Amino acid sequence: MARVQKTPKKTKAPELVPETVAIRKEISAFFSTIGKDGKKIGTRLGVYVFYDYFGEPIYVGQSEESLGARIGRHLTNQRTDAVAMRVLDPQEVAEIEVWAFDFTGKSAEEQKQILAQAEYTVYKKVFDESKLKAVLNEKDIPVTKIITLPKSHRAKIVPEPTYSHRKHPDIRIARRAAQAAELAKIVTERKVSKGLRRTLYQQARRIESLSKQRLDEIVADIPVEKDGEE
Repeated sequence: MARVQKTPKKTKAPELVPETVAIRKEISAFFSTIGKDGKKIGTRLGVYVFYDYFGEPIYVGQSEESLGARIGRHLTNQRTDAVAMRVLDPQEVAEIEVWAFDFTGKSAEEQKQILAQAEYTVYKKVFDESKLKAVLNEKDIPVTKIITLPKSHRAKIVPEPTYSHRKHPDIRIARRAAQAAELAKIVTERKVSKGLRRTLYQQARRIESLSKQRLDEIVADIPVEKDGEE
C-alpha cells in the first residue's frame, strides 16, 4: 500500500517586537514624504546620513537604487557589509537625513558623477558640523568638488517611548561598547583595512566622550564640603 505523503505545515514567521514594528512604520512614513518634484523621496536616488541619539553623524552613504530600498536594507536586516562588519549599528540610528535627486534626462554616467560629488559634499558638511569630528564610515569617500545640494529631508525614526529609553547615556554607552567589542573581534580574526581600524578608534572615542560626560555629571552633583564641616 502506497504511503500518503502529508503536506508539511507552513511555519508562521515570528512576530516582530512591537517597538521594531513602530520604527519600521516611521521609516515607511518618512520615505512616503512627497518631494518638490511631486514624487516620494523613497523612490529617488540620492545621498543619506544616519544620526545617533545626540545628533552626531555616524554614517554617510549614496544609493544608486531607491533610497527607501537601500536604507531599508541597512536598518531592517543584516544584508549590508556595514552592518555585517559591525561598522553600523541599526539601533544607534535615531534620525535619517536624505538628499533626493531628480535624474530625469541624465545618463547613467552623469548620475554616478553627481552622486559621488553629492556624497563627498554631504560627508564634508556633517564631518565639519560634528562635535567629535568623526563619522564611522570604514571606506574613504573620494574627494570631489563641492556641489550645491537639493533641499534635504530629515526625520526622527524612533517613536516615543522607545526614543527616550534608548537615548539614556548609559544605554548608549553599553550598546556602543558591545558594538566596539564585536568590531574588535572581527579585527582579530581577519585581515582588515586601515579604514576598519579607524572605525574602531572612532567608536572608542565616542564611548570615551559619553563616559566622560556621565562622569562629569556625577562629579557636578557631589556637594563640595566647606572648611570646618564634618
